[in-house]
Amino acid sequence: MVLTLWRQPAVRVLLLAIAAVLCLLGFMTINVQTDWAFILQHRGSRLLALLLAASAIGLSTVLFQTITHSRLLTPALMGFDVLFVLVNTLVLLIFGGAELAGWPNSLRVGLQMLLMVGLALLLFRLLFSGSVRSLHLMILLGMLAGMLFRELSELGARVLDPSEFGISSGVRQASFSRVNTELLAVSAVALTLGGLLLLRWRRYLDVLSLGRDIAVNLGVAHGRVVLGIMAVVAIMVSVATVLVGPTLFFGLLIANLAYWITGTQRHRWTLPASVLAGIICLVGGQVLLEQLLASTLPLALVIELAGGLLFIALLLRGVRQ
Repeated sequence: MVLTLWRQPAVRVLLLAIAAVLCLLGFMTINVQTDWAFILQHRGSRLLALLLAASAIGLSTVLFQTITHSRLLTPALMGFDVLFVLVNTLVLLIFGGAELAGWPNSLRVGLQMLLMVGLALLLFRLLFSGSVRSLHLMILLGMLAGMLFRELSELGARVLDPSEFGISSGVRQASFSRVNTELLAVSAVALTLGGLLLLRWRRYLDVLSLGRDIAVNLGVAHGRVVLGIMAVVAIMVSVATVLVGPTLFFGLLIANLAYWITGTQRHRWTLPASVLAGIICLVGGQVLLEQLLASTLPLALVIELAGGLLFIALLLRGVRQ
């Protein structure tokens, strides 16, 4: 009976949800030594940022792997998060930090996300036009694109004056302990918008995972739907990068955890499981390192190490197959 229940994806997702709730409670209550008003203001804002980042990274990774038909490829590995860093630098170069300082956060971030969506769709069409068939070549092209975007953003940052460089440097390095809480409202709105757009194509996701030919034969407007989902991925990548900076292997880690735990490819289970796995890794990792172990080891370093080892293992397994 117990084994039968454990095989049900719903039960596994429920257990993930319980573990995630325990991590949230631990984050808000362990080592509380001051009044709750300060705790809610300080830890609460950080917690919300981590929840938004985990949701954005988990959803965007699973969606990206669905339209690319590979568990190895992620938006970060293909350079999309670093592309947002480049967009941030370009906006500063074009408009100037003094003028942007007078803009509302929603307008500035909205403009960056709009540019990000356009450039991400263009990059996606170039990389996945069908001319490149080798997975290993695709990974190489994605990493080269990421390196190019990073170097271009660094070059642009050297042109900025020190005050403008401080604005642009906030999204250059991943950090889960120093999240950008000033953009919580606009990030939540953007993530909600991405989620609403995703609802439009949710019934096509399981069909898309079967491959292009099968999807077309079943009546799916493959090109239009894939580009729409890619636009949602670009929005979510922008949200995650704004809040915690670019990450390389975190999405790969939580997406594959979601596949492994649920034991299914159905998106009604893998999408929420990826979000819950991201919450457990981010929030639970912060509780373990900061509160229980009192360690100064960056959580981003631990997560990227685990994700990098998983990437190597998946790559080697693919080679052997």
